[in-house]
Amino acid sequence: MTRIILVRHGHVEGISPERFRGRADLPLTPDGRRQAQATAHRIHAAWAPSTVYTSPLGRCRATAEAIGKMFALSPHALEGLIDIDYGEWQGLTPDEVRRRWPEALDTWYRAPDWAAIPGGETLQEVQARSVSAMRDVIARHTNDTVVLVGHDSVNRVILLHAFQLPLARYWGLAQRPCAINEIVFAEGNFTILSLDETWHLSGL
Repeated sequence: MTRIILVRHGHVEGISPERFRGRADLPLTPDGRRQAQATAHRIHAAWAPSTVYTSPLGRCRATAEAIGKMFALSPHALEGLIDIDYGEWQGLTPDEVRRRWPEALDTWYRAPDWAAIPGGETLQEVQARSVSAMRDVIARHTNDTVVLVGHDSVNRVILLHAFQLPLARYWGLAQRPCAINEIVFAEGNFTILSLDETWHLSGL
């Protein structure tokens, strides 16, 4: 049995008001650093991971390093966990995108599984690489607890795969900054034990 503690990184600029962040290597804000510390303490209180894996982007690495420090673990970067490539939308606000690609943006919010971001990735591509990365982790850790630190989009598509739900349900899952999800993989099946848990951030 592999237990996966799937975490989203802490707060960064561009979450609110919204920008398409994607591959931009943004640092955690002071709030984000506090969230990462609180998340590290929450994980330390409940689990004993053998390994911490992270997206290579700085916001995830900083979150993973805060978690790893509690267990004297150095996080390992996994390219498959990197955020979605927003292509020509990178760094723009939704209003800026709407002025240039109104139909594509409408599809992104209405039917994300059909969206084709100019110069970017589809959700199918994101899911293929992120689930492949998770499969490799499970193969290496058949009886361990591991932490995966990813992004909003990456975590959503991993969870949809675990739930056996279509990518059309992408907007039906929340992944708030430093949310924790607990997933167990055993005998070829996933069991989701918690989803988008953020109570450990109360009072910050």
